[in-house]
Order: sequence, then C-alpha cells, then structure tokens
Amino acid sequence: MFATASAGRSWLMLELCGPWGPSAFLESPNIVDPALGLAIVRRAEAASMRIVAIRKHGRRPDVKRWRWFIARSDLDASSLVGGEVDGPDAYLDIPLDGDGEAAVDGPLVAICSHGKHDVCCAVRGRGAAAALDAAYHENTWECSHLGGDRFAATMLVLPEGLAYGRVDGTDPVEIIRRHEDGRITGSHFRGRTSLSHEVQAAQHFARQNAGDDRIDAWRPLGEHSEDGVTRVILEAEDQRRLVVTVRAYLSADSVMTMCRSTMPGSVRRFVCDSIRWA
Repeated sequence: MFATASAGRSWLMLELCGPWGPSAFLESPNIVDPALGLAIVRRAEAASMRIVAIRKHGRRPDVKRWRWFIARSDLDASSLVGGEVDGPDAYLDIPLDGDGEAAVDGPLVAICSHGKHDVCCAVRGRGAAAALDAAYHENTWECSHLGGDRFAATMLVLPEGLAYGRVDGTDPVEIIRRHEDGRITGSHFRGRTSLSHEVQAAQHFARQNAGDDRIDAWRPLGEHSEDGVTRVILEAEDQRRLVVTVRAYLSADSVMTMCRSTMPGSVRRFVCDSIRWA
C-alpha cells in the first residue's frame, strides 16, 4: 500500500450535500447544475488544485449548507482555511489563494464514500466514516473519489495531505489519535500527497529501517531518477543524510483495481535497492 498516495499539493473541498452521480460535480443535477459544476471544476484545475466534493455523514439535513475548505499540503507551509457561502454559485467567488480567509483547526478527515464511482467506496467507506464521525464529528467528512479504489476505504488527512487505505480494516479513530500525536499509522499509510511516489517509497523504507513513525520524519532533500531507479536523499532529525535507492517495477500478479473492474492489470510497485548514510 505504501507509495500510492495520489498527487495533490493544494486541495479544494466543497460541500455538496446529497447523492452524487459518477462525477460529483458534473452528474449530480439535484445538487449543482452541471454547467456550474463544470465551471467550478475548471476554475480549480486552472489553479492546479485537486477538487473534492464533501458531505457530512448520516441523514441529509432539510436545509443544505455550502461549506468549503482550502488546504495547502507543502512540507514548509501546510495550512487549512475555510468558510461558508449561500449557494453553489458562490463557489466561483472563493479566493483560491486562501489569503485573508479564516484559519480552521484541523485535521480535516475525508473518507471516500463515492458509491456511484465504485461500490467498494460506499460499502467500506461509510462504515469507517460512521466510526470517525462518532469520535470526531466536526473533523469528519465523507468525500468523492480520492484515487486508489483498490485500497478502499481510502482516507485523506488535511492539511498535511496524508493518505491512508483500507481503514475499514483497522480502527480509524486510532489513526487520527496518533495523528494528533504527530505520528502515522504505517500499516495503512499510503504516503504524503505533496511528494512523488519515489520519495513516498524512500520514506517508507527509511521509517521501516529506523522505526521512526513521526509525520515529519525523513525530510526529502532531493531525488534523481534514471532507468526506473531513483536515488532519494532524506534528512534525519539530527541533520544526517540518508540515501535511499528505490526501484520501480510492474507487478507480475494481476490486480483488480476497482470493485467494478472486469479485467485485472499490473500496478507499479517499489523495492529498496540500498539504504545508507551519506
């Protein structure tokens, strides 16, 4: 599961309260007009933002709300701001740079429950969302597709951009408790979305080697790739440098990447060729 976090440095999370179609913004006409949804998506994409629909777990309220959040997941400047508008049209007016907006206490925890995209997300995601909602109601949201459906239930923790998988097979509440202590849960951790898959893999092997599960451990200083082999330089807490060489390959075994998949395929994985102190 490691080194599979989908890319994302900036996240735009918009509340769409109600049932989503296969595409939450383009095919949920009872919530948002498709033309408006397309304009919202294109605006986010033009700003190089990942856009995700969110909603609260449980029974839908009689009166819809339109809350939004912007998360920056860079290592040096993670931040979370948010607010609320009167309707979906106003999503086009949100300042996407987040400047001058109210900071929000994190974490924001989003669990994919997008059943019209893949039924696994609904079956597995909603159970995990229910458990988290009971313990962290203000922080917990159901969300649309995050990527990596084969790892359902998938979970994203913002603003750091930490991706987890198969959280329905463990205690998701404990994952967030460990997060509040500044630690990851390695057995379900997919990686940090602001980092390349190669760096995600190198950090995994460094944590495995040293037993250091702190969120901010093993800061990446550089990477160089050639012929499928990547040399990643990581900085330890004492400022020593660890050089991790990882190699990518396609799995020989066949993987069903979604519940609705009809044809298996190969996926990219990583092995550690070497790990040494510089």
